[in-house]
Amino acid sequence: MSGTLEEFKKIVDAEAYFQFFNLPYDQHFVNVNRLHILKKFSQYMYEIDEKFPNLSETEKLTQYCLALQKAYQVFMESTPHEQKLFKVFNDKPKNVVTLTEITSD
Repeated sequence: MSGTLEEFKKIVDAEAYFQFFNLPYDQHFVNVNRLHILKKFSQYMYEIDEKFPNLSETEKLTQYCLALQKAYQVFMESTPHEQKLFKVFNDKPKNVVTLTEITSD
């Protein structure tokens, strides 16, 4: 990793993050899971920034690199639906009665 935090902050594409950190990735997998990976990565970066506000630039980028790897791995082992990162996965469907709501009186 030879980039700076300033360069990192200018990245907008999932692939560019992987390239910045020289991490291997499967293009098809990223295409399918792009938003989920980026959302999870964002959550991990927030946690890093909150827990370790005094990291040096190099340490912060190292932690971000690990966070991206972790976010990618989460979706290799789980599904977006299981992770429920977005509101759509947490909203109860309207006009639907689930089996758990049916009782026998």
